[in-house]
Amino acid sequence: MQAISGKILIVDDDPIQRRLLQEAVKKFGYRSKTAENGVEAVRIMSGPEASEIDLIILDMVMPELDGLGVLEKLRGDKNATPVIVQTAHGGIDTVVTVMNAGAQDFVVKPVAPERLNVSIRNLLKTSALEGEITRIRKQASGTLTFNDIITHSPAMERVINLGKRAAASNIPILIEGESGVGKEMIASAIQGSSDRKSKPLVTVNCGAIPDNLVESILFGHEKGAFTGAVDKHAGKFQEAHGGTLFLDEVGELPQDVQVKLLRAIQENEIDPIGARRPVKVDFRLISATNRRLVDQVKEGAFREDLYYRLNVFPIWIPPLRDRREDIPALARHFLARFTAEEGKPQVSAISSDTLAMLQEYHWPGNIRQLENSVFRAVVLCDGPQLTINDFPQVAAATHSAAPVAHALPAATPEAPRPAAPASAQAHNSAASLGASQAGNQSGVMPAAPAPAGFEQSAPFGFMRSLDQDGHIRKLADIEEELIRAAINHYSGRMTEVARRLGIGRSTLYRKLKEYGLEDDGKDAAA
Repeated sequence: MQAISGKILIVDDDPIQRRLLQEAVKKFGYRSKTAENGVEAVRIMSGPEASEIDLIILDMVMPELDGLGVLEKLRGDKNATPVIVQTAHGGIDTVVTVMNAGAQDFVVKPVAPERLNVSIRNLLKTSALEGEITRIRKQASGTLTFNDIITHSPAMERVINLGKRAAASNIPILIEGESGVGKEMIASAIQGSSDRKSKPLVTVNCGAIPDNLVESILFGHEKGAFTGAVDKHAGKFQEAHGGTLFLDEVGELPQDVQVKLLRAIQENEIDPIGARRPVKVDFRLISATNRRLVDQVKEGAFREDLYYRLNVFPIWIPPLRDRREDIPALARHFLARFTAEEGKPQVSAISSDTLAMLQEYHWPGNIRQLENSVFRAVVLCDGPQLTINDFPQVAAATHSAAPVAHALPAATPEAPRPAAPASAQAHNSAASLGASQAGNQSGVMPAAPAPAGFEQSAPFGFMRSLDQDGHIRKLADIEEELIRAAINHYSGRMTEVARRLGIGRSTLYRKLKEYGLEDDGKDAAA
């Protein structure tokens, strides 16, 4: 897969100059779009394509509408896209004029490629950092909107369109999606786009509260209501009065609390523990889960009547592997934030081959895993840009199948099937372990003797059934390898590991101790 990096709009009336800039931008690892004059540039930046443009290289002298006119029009429309102005005349008066008009940098023709590359990298990094700071501030103040969400994906555009419609009403919303896909960000954007913006957005992680404290934390309690209740406590519902209550992992709520939640939704009132009378509350409810609530209803773990109360307006957020076009922009924003936090301003970009690798990986932990991977890469990086060597775990997962593909012999009835291309393996690797767990025989290497000199390393997501001598491996060895792979695959999230393996957490921890894998679990979780 070709890397999709930042997109740059080149505005110049000289076709030769446009072509030269296009080639330079492509060599730097960015995509480009061209405009023949200022009028066309303004049209592009005023339409739907504007959201794809990360930076503008703008010629100063053009017919009809010159560079200064374009700048004034863009800044007048509150468009903050970074602009590099280029001109054949580099007088100090000209520089002052364009910088005052809103340009971020100024270059004189003919510009050296190295100078242009540094300017582009620095401006993209600065723009990403400013955007990240703005998002953090808006999320904290409850004013985050859908315009602040980083995406170039059609799948996410559908999510955003649904979110905008939901924000216009007071309808209960259920956000579903895998862990780490950004459910809380969507909830914040719904809150910030509604008439409750700037009011409290109270977030509760239902899976992180001990069962004996859930009712008190959600609904509150009176002084002396139970042992240890030395003061009156207002619950999360009362904290969210006038605003929005976001119940993350709502499927983890105990059954008795589900009954009280149902009444709170139906009657808009709650019963604090020990209170003599119910308390009226005005709140907007948004729920989220990384599990299918309808399956929990079938299993009897979640009340059916509550499910239908919560699932009035469902929004499903696709995993990162289904919207890979978002990865470059997300990685750049994380890069800007972590280089600032870690005091490493010299790290200003991600190489194009590294972006290609990041897009090839399947990201089982979604955006949260990408964020942590970029954080680790920034800490490891000693050069001016992140490279493949700064992502050792991702590189091992995406490239482990490469040597095997070349080593396999021609296909015969007894020989293993040739490995799929690397891109196909990356696309399918997320399902490989699950497939073998479900009994799919293609998930295990066929029982055939290894040819001389054949390296016994299986493609990522596959397991060897034979040992080095060509005999069937011991069941305990296969179980140990599967547990180790699951810990790595699900980034140390032991609840998810146990669920995917079909065993209880206590059984998983016992097996970790039995196979001496306790440190693996700790390292993966870290």
